Amino acid sequence: MLPCFAPPNVPALPLYAVGPAALPALRARLTPAAAAFLDATGFAAKPQEMQLLPGNAGLAGAVLGLGEKPPTPWSFGALPQLLPANSVWQLADPDLAARGALGWALGAYRYSAFKPPGRAPAKLVPPPGSEAALDAAAAIYLARDLINAPANVMGPAELSAAVSALAARYGARFTEISGEALTEGFPAVAAVGRASVRPARIAMLEWAPPQPPGAKPAPLIALCGKGVCFDTGGLDLKPSAAMLRMKKDMGGAAILIGLAELLLRRQAPVRLLLLVGAVENAVGGDAFRPLDVLATRAGISVEIGNTDAEGRLVLADLLTFAAERQPDLIIDAATLTGAARVALGPDLPALFASDDAMAARLLAAGREQDDPLWQLPLHADYETWLDSSIAQINNVSTKPFAGSVIAALFLRRFVPSAIPWMHLDVYAWNDAHRPGRPEGGEAQSLRALAATILSLYPPGSAAMR
Repeated sequence: MLPCFAPPNVPALPLYAVGPAALPALRARLTPAAAAFLDATGFAAKPQEMQLLPGNAGLAGAVLGLGEKPPTPWSFGALPQLLPANSVWQLADPDLAARGALGWALGAYRYSAFKPPGRAPAKLVPPPGSEAALDAAAAIYLARDLINAPANVMGPAELSAAVSALAARYGARFTEISGEALTEGFPAVAAVGRASVRPARIAMLEWAPPQPPGAKPAPLIALCGKGVCFDTGGLDLKPSAAMLRMKKDMGGAAILIGLAELLLRRQAPVRLLLLVGAVENAVGGDAFRPLDVLATRAGISVEIGNTDAEGRLVLADLLTFAAERQPDLIIDAATLTGAARVALGPDLPALFASDDAMAARLLAAGREQDDPLWQLPLHADYETWLDSSIAQINNVSTKPFAGSVIAALFLRRFVPSAIPWMHLDVYAWNDAHRPGRPEGGEAQSLRALAATILSLYPPGSAAMR
């Protein structure tokens, strides 16, 4: 259990969460003294407004304002840091169990590998019905920790080790591909990582649910994560300011590692194939160069228009390998383009999908889970922008437009049209502290993806799409 939660048998103070319309009913539930105190403070149930209630023995409870809109996990995200350290609370309204527990956990999170938190969080007794929320929180903690780790302690080997540890926790099969096998089987990944003193590798997890003899194999979900542990831009060197957050360039891989954790925790009746391209895009004498032509696993030659567009090269080989397994669905996630952030800002991952019905499911799940995405088009008329005079494709366009669309069109070349595919261009970072979203790594779309997969293949079902 995460440290922000308390065992169910521990004495806990009541936490009331109300909007303005429910405030009179709450006053009627409180003691006359508590209701009078609440009135005296001018409490109006505005969003994030919080008021402690005094009692004969000290604290008697607390009231959180929700505002006029329906509550989200973020409504509860400030509480672990606002309420007294190590105090123990329980939600007075069981209908708020899932969102309240999740928001509490996400607000309590702090990356503490090198510096202890300034204070201990307040603790919540997990309410009945919050089990799925607690699983989601644990998966998000894992992804956030991976993204927040500095690049000197989270290189390709360490990212691969995180996949290995995940496999060990659930009895899954783990395979690491490196050295000559990487060069031969994943030539684009090898080219991106060859200038680094920290060798590139592919980390692969395979898991299948128990099934009776003779049963039809469960659906296969392939997850492909960009795991660029640090991105200098290569010989097309980034300016120093643009490198400051490049430890998060493995954010797509971290999100999908967290997604795999959550699906395994929830016992999703699917086979999982998780592929992480763990690599560092460094500068060195062996770095790949602008206008080089690289081989890919798919046999498609790629001219390098820019060495800072390396993530799509990594994903190209991963997508090809995944497609060879003929999965029911391929999902990739990557901190791929600044253009997606220009278009949608930091909070909305860009979604590109070959299957509109699948995209609609994911968008709906994002709205339901308060984990939104926005779909952008795979506009076929821009395909020619990737033409090369000496190779089958260029890794960038010479035009200064639609950068995220161009990147997605590049990736689509490596996915057979018969396989449903979704590509997520994520930011994977919170630029500043907000309730439930501390500054640092963020597992964007993890909950939306899990909800989509679990709606397609509910635990305990026959799992046939």
